[in-house]
Amino acid sequence: MKKTIFSILAAMMVVSSFAQQALWGGQDVVSPEIHADNTVTFRLFAPEAQKVEVTGDFLPTQKMQTQMGEIDVPGTAALTKNDKGVWEFTSQPLASELYGYSFLIDGVKVTDPNNVYSSRDVASVTSIFIIGDGRADLYKVNDVPHGTVAKRWYDSPALGITRRVTVYTPAGYEQSQEKYPVFYLLHGAGGDEEAWVTLGRAIQILDNLIAQGKAKPMIVVMPNGNAGQKAAPGESGSGMPKPSFMGNTRMDGAFEAAFPDVMKFVEANYRTVNAKSSRAIAGLSMGGFHSLHISKEYPDKFDYVGLFSAAILPREGVKSPVYENLDAKLKTQFDNPPKLYWIAIGKTDFLYQNNVDFRKKLDENHYKYTYYETGEGHIWKNWRIYLTEFLPMLFK
Repeated sequence: MKKTIFSILAAMMVVSSFAQQALWGGQDVVSPEIHADNTVTFRLFAPEAQKVEVTGDFLPTQKMQTQMGEIDVPGTAALTKNDKGVWEFTSQPLASELYGYSFLIDGVKVTDPNNVYSSRDVASVTSIFIIGDGRADLYKVNDVPHGTVAKRWYDSPALGITRRVTVYTPAGYEQSQEKYPVFYLLHGAGGDEEAWVTLGRAIQILDNLIAQGKAKPMIVVMPNGNAGQKAAPGESGSGMPKPSFMGNTRMDGAFEAAFPDVMKFVEANYRTVNAKSSRAIAGLSMGGFHSLHISKEYPDKFDYVGLFSAAILPREGVKSPVYENLDAKLKTQFDNPPKLYWIAIGKTDFLYQNNVDFRKKLDENHYKYTYYETGEGHIWKNWRIYLTEFLPMLFK
């Protein structure tokens, strides 16, 4: 009996030991450490490693050749090991921004084990941090009234499936009887209905701009733009597959044709102002492509259109009624023009020339639009900037 009790106590002590390891972590290391001068120190305990580097968008970029052409990718910086087995690197002073980074331990990319804050982009998980005192203060959770974020499911008869959508309602929505304008915010290829929340910091941006009186209170709808996908990876009955770029994406007109299903759900379940003047649509990359074609396909629905680093024309060989008669549909749209047609792109974006050509078409037909250009390329840094610029112009 005593032996049995002793065995149980010993087992409990082992379990307690493992629980304490889980609770308190294995490394007493601070990383990243943001200093008063906005330099940042990265640290990693890896005494057996031969080489440790950090890579992230706070470092100068380097060129990489891809199927899409030459693109800019984050550079790397070497960490130095001290006599305690801790590797360390301190950056130059950084501008206000949300940054992502990873460690390379003997060539293997890993997240920072001392930083619990991360985001997923397709199948890549990246550690993140924010440098404030600038635009990136909008990306922080500040002491302001907060809206509500809901993950809803809606029926899409056009696609023959039930699908998930993320919906933001502004602070005070539940306590009021007011009707609100609606902004449909679309993600890019490889993304899903969670991309603008996690990578784009859309909820923080909305809360902060609305609290500052710079943006109107609005409902924001973030659907899944992959027509063959019910929901984000791991959030549907298809199990937990590894996310893949363009894996469930069909830029074949199906999402555009089925878009009224999303609108029908929103207008039946939320207090919305159902008028062209109270609807906006915008998106990045593939989402910009969808915004362009949805807005011209339903020209009486959206008074505010935003193309963020947008793809313009369908891929070669893709046939759909949605993409036919582009010139005629643009004419119909601009005969009763949107109040705002906003195009934004970075100077080194691989889609830059496509946007130049599209703007030339608009110019030749005297279609009014607003153009906003930034540096750098096809990156979330730009898309967060575009969202902070676009929101204050809506529903004026």
